[in-house]
Amino acid sequence: MKERTGMDRTVGIVGLGIMGGAIARNLVDRGWRVLGFDVDTDRRSELGREGVAIVQGVAEIASESPIIMTTLPTPEAVENVAHAIASSGQSRRIVVELSTLSLADKLNFEAILGKAGHLPLDCPLSGTGAQAKLRDLVVYASGDSAAIAKCTALFADFAKQSADLGRFGNGSRMKFIANHLVAINNVAAAEAMVLAECAGLNPKAVVELIGPGAGGSRMFQLRAPMMVDRVYQPATMRVSTWKKDMAIIADFADGVGCATPLFTLTQGIYSQALAMGLGDQDTASVFEVLRKTLPSEPESERS
Repeated sequence: MKERTGMDRTVGIVGLGIMGGAIARNLVDRGWRVLGFDVDTDRRSELGREGVAIVQGVAEIASESPIIMTTLPTPEAVENVAHAIASSGQSRRIVVELSTLSLADKLNFEAILGKAGHLPLDCPLSGTGAQAKLRDLVVYASGDSAAIAKCTALFADFAKQSADLGRFGNGSRMKFIANHLVAINNVAAAEAMVLAECAGLNPKAVVELIGPGAGGSRMFQLRAPMMVDRVYQPATMRVSTWKKDMAIIADFADGVGCATPLFTLTQGIYSQALAMGLGDQDTASVFEVLRKTLPSEPESERS
């Protein structure tokens, strides 16, 4: 389908997981023709029932989509998709890489596609899977400015904000800063909720009153309610995935010679969550790590 402007409103999405699936649904709702592929048959079936045109592979997406977006779990998967697009024999495509990867992996993606004549963009997203459902994302776009401009309307239909950050790779650099804060704020929210429990405060009242105030944060507002219920699924960001992202940030900080003492302190807490078998749970489950420090009978449970 095309708008009156003549813009082709067809987009391909490779990777229909938590983030890619939410983006695909929002684009279908806003009138885009979305072609999707995922190696998981259940994901393909689920999104197919919701209006995504499921195809048989990356080559088919490349043949029909002027803009392709990739949101994938590993560097290997991203590299494989880049090679599949590069070898598809199609004319120039804009390929928007949304995943969180190291700069080296992003630059490899750029090199593979650029050599084949395509326009790769580094556009990681700020926001959780839950935020993605509500179009509450920010797109950190970087790369060819003309290509980014062609994606502006697309970004507006699944995110609340996007920005052209300049040279390829700056999107990832910005995402590392954002995730640095997410790591700290998530643990800070858990620590605050443990302190509130020790103090005998009503946890729901804490969420309602602290969140909008000066001490609140976006992570507190998103994750503290999960901590109150002590229910961490469905996960908007799994602890196991988050640990991989944190390793990328730590390497980045080392590479630019910047000490990150608060971020470094949080790493052990996420590691403990993994050791407790919480790898498939939402990162809000770090509350369970810190709650182990509670007295055997918290103030809230004393008569």
